[in-house]
Amino acid sequence: MKRVRLALVLLTLGVSGVATAFAIPAIAALASASGTVTIKVTATEFKFALSKRSVAAGTTVIFKVTNKGKVTHDFKIFGKKTPLLQPGKTATVKVVFKKKGRYGYLCTVLGHAKLGMKGTFGVGVKPPPITSTTGTTATTTTTPPPTSCANPSTTVTVGMFEYRYVLSQTSVPAGCIQFAITNRGLETHNFDLAGVKQGAILAPGGTETWAVQLAAGSKLYQCDVPFHADRGMVGTLTVT
Repeated sequence: MKRVRLALVLLTLGVSGVATAFAIPAIAALASASGTVTIKVTATEFKFALSKRSVAAGTTVIFKVTNKGKVTHDFKIFGKKTPLLQPGKTATVKVVFKKKGRYGYLCTVLGHAKLGMKGTFGVGVKPPPITSTTGTTATTTTTPPPTSCANPSTTVTVGMFEYRYVLSQTSVPAGCIQFAITNRGLETHNFDLAGVKQGAILAPGGTETWAVQLAAGSKLYQCDVPFHADRGMVGTLTVT
């Protein structure tokens, strides 16, 4: 009887040891599935490029977002968002993905997601393939032929805000007209005198000055940043 009991004890210890041997690598595998990963996100007009599009469940992801475009962008995922990024600026968002699934990301600037700034990030699953955006596309505006001039006879100061222009005067005599432009808003803007001169896209606080030769007539001006003209950044300058 004693021999039987001893055999049972040894058998139990043996099974326990095997179970422990299997449990240790299982715990190690679980630990390796978590951790912190930095993913680079590049924003341009109008798309995102991610250095990595999926991670394991349980991973903490730091999205390092850089705006390499010419207009303001941001990046939102899993309810967290960067501030609005001016061209050349970088910000980070930290997200802990505990559950498997597919998570959408996008730029929240009005109209940018529709133009292609959105996608799907995979956690523990393969993300869907990237497809090209069809339908609405951004309009590329070409710079009109140069009409610069020297010795301006009139100077018009132009203030740019969200979403309006403030001109020191809306009627000028024909001739060499100088425009002193300042972005006094919180987003990027520009002053495009249609068919005459396309001003540079300026970050908040940015300024530029240029002079052009204008003949008599009505001159349309607008902001070329997508949807800004639709929201009020458009007007007419009368040249007498």
